[in-house]
Amino acid sequence: MSKVRTKDIIEKFQLELISGEEGISRPIITSDLSRPGLEMAGYFTYYPKERIQLLGRTELTFFAKLTPEEKKSRMEQLCTDVTPAIIVSREMEAPPELIEASEKSNVPVLRSPLKTTRLSSRLTNFLESKLAPTTAVHGVLVDIYGVGVLITGKSGVGKSETALELVKRGHRLIADDCVEIRQEDRDTLVGSAPELIRHLLEIRGLGIIDVMTLFGAGAVRSHKRISLVIDLELWDPNKQYDRLGLDEEKMKILDAELTKLTIPVRPGRNLAVIIEVAAMNFRLKRMGFNAAEQFTNKLADVIEDGDHEDF
Repeated sequence: MSKVRTKDIIEKFQLELISGEEGISRPIITSDLSRPGLEMAGYFTYYPKERIQLLGRTELTFFAKLTPEEKKSRMEQLCTDVTPAIIVSREMEAPPELIEASEKSNVPVLRSPLKTTRLSSRLTNFLESKLAPTTAVHGVLVDIYGVGVLITGKSGVGKSETALELVKRGHRLIADDCVEIRQEDRDTLVGSAPELIRHLLEIRGLGIIDVMTLFGAGAVRSHKRISLVIDLELWDPNKQYDRLGLDEEKMKILDAELTKLTIPVRPGRNLAVIIEVAAMNFRLKRMGFNAAEQFTNKLADVIEDGDHEDF
């Protein structure tokens, strides 16, 4: 099933349907748009027919100077069996040749009051959001001091309980158990909750609780950009854990790489506080302050000074 169809943009942008009503269920497969200027001049060799076509003042002014035969031919070539829509901007009149060709090919002809550039920008943003690559991850997503933290780990390790403690400490829940992730840019991942489990937390022994009802609207949000991944794992005495914070592990989701921290879990460790501090430390690193590097540099200076004293 296609994520977006022509009827979706008609509803979203309140476009006027002029002709080609039978084609409003056509799928839109790309966020790229086309302004067919060269096509108006008769060059259809590389015509991107699968894109939405925008006709602005420039295209229609040029079109008006063509002969009747050229007008009919150009519009028939413009309307193909895969073209999702042709949109006329600035509330200009659609040429009769376009309406006739659209009815034959069932290509929806739409009209918008917006200027072509503004319409193009809004359409592109909407389509990029809807057509972005998506995936789902088992985990919990929490907004901690403005940092989107994805908490992962095996079932029963304490992800939801940690999220509950973080919400009590004033942070905001985005999703529990299943996090839907879409890639809005090359390195931008945005997480949200499926509609069915939005604002809900599952706590073993308590069951399902509604975070917004218990803690208020300020304790939840609908979506958040993911910046940091924290993986909770049961403490392994045979494993060497990073004690300085110099090693930076990465986790790849879709095409983006995120900083990943592995936090061992055992009785007595306050995971909520640790994750809270991890988020604050992540913000500090993005601002250029790295405590681990500063400590290492100071240690190296002390060692070097000690070596000089021996001489």
